[in-house]
Amino acid sequence: MKKLDMKKVSTLIGLAIEEDYGKGDPTSDIMVPAEAKGKAYIISREEIVVSGMELIAEVLERYDQRLKLRVYKQDGQRANVADKLATIEGPIRQMLGAERVVLNFLQRLCGIATVTNKYVHAIRGTKSKIYDTRKTLPGWRELEKYAVRCGKGYNHRYNLSDAVMFKDNHIAQLGKRLDTKLAKLIEKARNTKGVKFVCVEIDHVDNQLNHVLKVPGVDVVLLDNMGQWQCRHAVEMRNEMCGKKPLLEASGGITLNNVRQIALCGVDRISIGAITHSAVAVDIGLDRGF
Repeated sequence: MKKLDMKKVSTLIGLAIEEDYGKGDPTSDIMVPAEAKGKAYIISREEIVVSGMELIAEVLERYDQRLKLRVYKQDGQRANVADKLATIEGPIRQMLGAERVVLNFLQRLCGIATVTNKYVHAIRGTKSKIYDTRKTLPGWRELEKYAVRCGKGYNHRYNLSDAVMFKDNHIAQLGKRLDTKLAKLIEKARNTKGVKFVCVEIDHVDNQLNHVLKVPGVDVVLLDNMGQWQCRHAVEMRNEMCGKKPLLEASGGITLNNVRQIALCGVDRISIGAITHSAVAVDIGLDRGF
């Protein structure tokens, strides 16, 4: 699994600490002696997939380098109710100051990893793979896409410059002779520096896919908001005309209730914005053993 790029999240960590810590923690300063040290346990209060432990180590160091993290559940591993994910040892004042920022990061990232893994589990035994989208919180993309990987999902393009993706609004402008006009655009796309893949989005199989499949150089065809019958029809058309390429990706209106049925249609990829934009934070607590 590709590791988290700490350089890309350094600014976000600083902002999180600044907005929460402010000018200090007078409550802890009043109640806790400056020299007091202790231990606290990061506990899972539900079944989760872990994500964010490397990040938490960096957060704690920003508060006080004497705060040490000992990890029991690594990123990508499952944890049950009441499992200890890690312990934090060091100055109690600083530990209490860091608590909310630590939990805010962990609860959201583990939430994304957990829901991603539910989708992955739902389609096991099929050839489909679960992908994320660019529907991420501003500033959180590196973290959220990392959490998807922890949940055994895959990352779509990181940003607009990663790939050329002709969406339905682009295709609508081409009008007649779609395949001829699209072929010229695909050729330009493939010669564009930094482009990792070329994708074409369609919203109708018979009127669009048959034309797109005639165009060389397309890596992925995105089937937008198509039901099971349309997805199956698209797979049959692709297999008959081209074999196994381009890859077919289903997207739009996919939930845990229908993702397996979509996967059984034979699509190669299923992209789901909800695994990031609608993920629910999981219940993780910090239990003190001072």
